[in-house]
Amino acid sequence: MKRLSQRPRSTQARSVRGTVAPVSDSLNSLPLNTDGTDPATPPRLPIWSMWTGSDGLSHIDASELAGFGLKSIGGGADPQWLRPFPGTVTNVSFAVLPVGWVGDWHESPAPQWVVPLRGRWFIETQDGSRVEMGPGEIHFGQDQGTSERDGHTGHRSGQLGDEPCLQLLVQFAPPVAASTQHPFA
Repeated sequence: MKRLSQRPRSTQARSVRGTVAPVSDSLNSLPLNTDGTDPATPPRLPIWSMWTGSDGLSHIDASELAGFGLKSIGGGADPQWLRPFPGTVTNVSFAVLPVGWVGDWHESPAPQWVVPLRGRWFIETQDGSRVEMGPGEIHFGQDQGTSERDGHTGHRSGQLGDEPCLQLLVQFAPPVAASTQHPFA
């Protein structure tokens, strides 16, 4: 089993036009690099990162969110690991993807966190990668400014399974982070 003290490696499979293969197993199967009890060892949270590469295409791969520090949330609460996030929040929304919903090719409207709370969904990127996510698998999307390929820009996404997918979306004014595979590591 992988440990997050090393960056998760993708088992990314490239596609032959029109056939998309999964990137890797669920991030939920990756343990945190720490149990949180050692102040000298901050956690690193596994995330899915989607970005526009130097080739102009959208990509998605496993990454991690570093930079946690111990701090009290307030009052008499004991310190907990917190990771402040830069940028200006422009929108916080809850979304419900109905059974069978598909968002055909589009770019993320803004740099955004998408956190599935219930149900499952997928993302397919221009490089032929596909990731399926469920509750607790955090995704940061910033595939703005992609080039057209086969008539498509950005990514394609959709709901999976027999129940709607409930998501929390937090959108930011750009720029928030470098448009790279590992923007927060």
